[in-house]
Amino acid sequence: MKKFLKYLLVALVAIVFLGTFIFLFVKSKPKEAVYHELTVGKGDIQRTTVVTGKIEPRNEVNVKPQINGIIAELYKEAGQQVERGEVIAKLTVIPDMNSLSAAQSRVRLAEINLKQAQTNLDREKALYEKDLVSAEEYDKVEQQLNQAKEERAAAQEALEVVRDGVSKSNAKSSSTLVRSTITGLILDIPVKVGNSVIQANTMNDGTTVATVANMNDLIFDGHIDETEVGALEEGMPVLISIGALQDYSFDATLEYISPKAVESNGANQFEIKAAVKADPARKIRSGYSANAEIVLQRVEQVLSVSESALEFSGDSTFVYKKGADGTFVRTAVTTGVSDGINIEIKGGLQEGDIVRGNQIIEEK
Repeated sequence: MKKFLKYLLVALVAIVFLGTFIFLFVKSKPKEAVYHELTVGKGDIQRTTVVTGKIEPRNEVNVKPQINGIIAELYKEAGQQVERGEVIAKLTVIPDMNSLSAAQSRVRLAEINLKQAQTNLDREKALYEKDLVSAEEYDKVEQQLNQAKEERAAAQEALEVVRDGVSKSNAKSSSTLVRSTITGLILDIPVKVGNSVIQANTMNDGTTVATVANMNDLIFDGHIDETEVGALEEGMPVLISIGALQDYSFDATLEYISPKAVESNGANQFEIKAAVKADPARKIRSGYSANAEIVLQRVEQVLSVSESALEFSGDSTFVYKKGADGTFVRTAVTTGVSDGINIEIKGGLQEGDIVRGNQIIEEK
């Protein structure tokens, strides 16, 4: 009995070792790979690029005051339409003390001259009535009085302009009224009532009271890499999509390609602009981020195959074409335009040929 158990145990150990050996042998055998089979056919291929940028009005104007002052009233707010010449704000003038003093002095001097001219005319009139002076001399003195009156009025008006920013004669065109210089939409009013503002001069850009733009004339502004700018031409169609407006895209026309590159993140890029043709019923806001899709190359009804079938070696391109015996033969091909998925085949294959893809779909 003991011998029997001993032989049984030895047999079991031998079976385990033999089974393990057979299992490892089977696992170590090379497995045959099965690939997708792709058929060469005809189709349209286009190479496109996507340029990121933003939507902005072609004509955006910063409205600035003509004098220094303080915002007394605001008649408009951002988001409202405004006509050219329409008043946006009213200022309270902060007069320059030197100019104010000079204007006041001019008024006082004009009053002195006016009084003297009136006295001279009264004296001349008495002599003229007694026929002691000629009519010509009397007319000269009367003319001097009229000139003195005109100077007094001019001096007073100048004082009002310096002191108040407006005079009685120019109330409608007062520089205290900040008016829009174009017709459009008010994008921003960065000031509040009580803020001090200054006029533009050679030393200062001045304070912006409002930003106005024509939102019916929009452009796409973006930058494209130098490797692709050579394929662009003015007048090319562009498809614009805005992330904030889902499922909405519209056409545009490329109208500007910068002649000079700018460096961005270590790469040279060129600014491009496209005239937007959006639906007027759609409310598009200035500064929306947008993508512009541009077709750089397009070919129609050409032989094509999936790029997954290609194999590159140096400057040559190959595919594995299926022969009559079912085996795949390495074949050189000439390629053309690619859309990133399919590629044009200019030579080396014919319509209906079957090539091997590089994706393994099954292992035997």
